[in-house]
Amino acid sequence: MSMPRPDSGPYLGLPTDYGQLFLEIKRRIQRTRLRTVLAANTAMILLYWDIGSLILDRQDKEGWGARVIDRLASDIRGAFSDIRGMSPRNLKYMRAFAAAWADRRFVQEALAQIPWYHHIALLEKCRTFDERLWYARQSLAKGWSHSILSAQIRSRVHERQGKAISNFKRALPSSDSDMASQIFKDPYLFDFLGTADPRRESEVEQALVSHVQRFLLELGTGFAFVGRQVLIEVGNRDFYIDLLFYHLQLRRYVVIELKAVPFEPAFVGQLNLYLSAADDLLKHRDDKSTIGLLLCRSKDKLVAEYALRDFKKPIGVADWETKLLGKLPKELKSSLPTVEEIETELTQGR
Repeated sequence: MSMPRPDSGPYLGLPTDYGQLFLEIKRRIQRTRLRTVLAANTAMILLYWDIGSLILDRQDKEGWGARVIDRLASDIRGAFSDIRGMSPRNLKYMRAFAAAWADRRFVQEALAQIPWYHHIALLEKCRTFDERLWYARQSLAKGWSHSILSAQIRSRVHERQGKAISNFKRALPSSDSDMASQIFKDPYLFDFLGTADPRRESEVEQALVSHVQRFLLELGTGFAFVGRQVLIEVGNRDFYIDLLFYHLQLRRYVVIELKAVPFEPAFVGQLNLYLSAADDLLKHRDDKSTIGLLLCRSKDKLVAEYALRDFKKPIGVADWETKLLGKLPKELKSSLPTVEEIETELTQGR
């Protein structure tokens, strides 16, 4: 944001603190405009809830059907020619919205800042109250767009978040261990790699870097990509970190090692070396100790837990997959999108 100069152009002769005053007024206008937008959205969401609740009440008491809703939509639009969003389809969404969230006060306090089209995605794609509430809170906290919210629901991220096997509770301070545990998931879904089955880690690395925007979406909020095959020199040998990230909330580097084979205990020792070297060679004095994430094609949970038990460096172990169908119950398989559908959703959100 540039500051006007009182010693040049149209500002010549103005007080020297004019520029600061201008910036302060500009900031206040921007904040007020944002509050106005949020307030308008809140009012609209509560209006939609009220309309949906009234329709529900009449249907319960008087057995209203679809024909009445069609007439109601027509009459509302006739009475308010400038109002939008009162189609029969949207009135039915309002009814479903009021049925899904029965407490108006809760809607006002926790949900009213979420855009209406996000609520439609929650109504259409979530199966339970708890699932819907989890995605609503995540969407609000992380600022997900409609397409990202839809993709996250379809990939069942709530079932994978915080499921990586790790030693974080022993290796990290309590102030960081809970956050780190929730940041990492299991399995990671790399559906954008297609249906091919990569045999070499380098193939997977290159594909992830080529799709780094989608990879960052799968990793979650707070990750910043630093580099691939990052060189670290230890003694007279050169080692290369597969993928290096920095997590803005944890204030730590995150070393990710990719394996195109099932988990082996020896992988933990290799990753431990990389973490020690990163702490000595990459970490700034204000950074916290580096975290490692080992991604394998599969793992034996008990073997992974034993392998991590006595290591002091914070390490997580998780699977990576190109599709989730093999992991989910049969009743959920039909609800999952194809790779092409997810790519379409992400493309539309750009």
